[in-house]
Amino acid sequence: MRGVARQKLGYYPLAQREAERIRCFLTFPEDGIATVLDPCAGTGAAAATIASKDRALRYGVELDAYRADQARELLDEMVQGNVFDVHCGVESFSLLFENPPYDFEVSEGHNSRMESLFLEHTYRWLRPGGVLVLVLPSDRLGACADLLAVHFRDKAIYRLTEPEAVRYKQVVVLGVRRTRREREQLRDADVHRAKGRLFQFGRSHDEIPPLPDTADRQFSVPSSPPAQLVYRGIPLDAVEDLLPSSPAYRQAGRILFAPELSATGRPLTPLHGGHVGLLTTSGLLNGIFGEGDDLHVARWESVKVTDRFEETDDNGAITIRERERFTQSLTLVYADGATAILGEGNRNHEECTSSHGNPAVHQSDAGDHD
Repeated sequence: MRGVARQKLGYYPLAQREAERIRCFLTFPEDGIATVLDPCAGTGAAAATIASKDRALRYGVELDAYRADQARELLDEMVQGNVFDVHCGVESFSLLFENPPYDFEVSEGHNSRMESLFLEHTYRWLRPGGVLVLVLPSDRLGACADLLAVHFRDKAIYRLTEPEAVRYKQVVVLGVRRTRREREQLRDADVHRAKGRLFQFGRSHDEIPPLPDTADRQFSVPSSPPAQLVYRGIPLDAVEDLLPSSPAYRQAGRILFAPELSATGRPLTPLHGGHVGLLTTSGLLNGIFGEGDDLHVARWESVKVTDRFEETDDNGAITIRERERFTQSLTLVYADGATAILGEGNRNHEECTSSHGNPAVHQSDAGDHD
């Protein structure tokens, strides 16, 4: 997963139109209440659309605190934290809706897909006869094939067609959890055939039928008593609030967030080139200089450059050598908006553009800047 996706904690919400199509495949009990769980709830919008409010109790788990607060307005019960720190009685829910992060786990010695880990952790909470709604990329069907083939029957797989879903090749898997007796009656050939079918769908995304606007079959969601989710993880928000006041954080802050060095006043003796170089590399010559039309902000920085050398031997063979080193670059910003960047290649002058769009040339020498 890319860095931006990890910042969002792998949050790629299901399109509202897709949730409405999935809703058409589900029938909720006329008498009684169904319990519905979304272990990757996000803002709760998808679960709220899929599960009818007057016929279901809707539960959610969300890692991000801001999205969890939004989900509390739509769902009946929310847990803010890591789903792997959430515990629940087995066979507690009537419907399990799952749209997990599309990523690999990050832990020492383990590299499983998050889609299969979420399903493995939560499928036991679904009661026999309960309905699974699993949204994932089609090429990750194989990662979940073992669980889906053994524990779920009457499976239907559809390709999602909204633009964001097409981008990630999303599919939805609907199935009914088998009872223990049904699992015991399974033959190895049936399991092998079901797994092969899932792997085949994973390799041929375009051959999967699209999710229709009108359901071509129905999945009956059974009723069940209210469930209870218990969170046994660390309260992340409380830890973040208390961390800055902890002694360990204050000690580490001296290194991680050291204040920027500054110096004022004029030196007792004139500076030679070596002094200037040390001051610039340490950032002590950054600041505001000059007055009137020459008022400007100066900022020094060290820049890595690579020198290339070509050597030709007696046989005409050319050897290219590269040497990396650091040099200094000076950025100037004047009061009228003119800017200049001075480096090795432009020590004598630099042409720049003012805020009025007119070219200006500032005579300068990086070594004589004061």
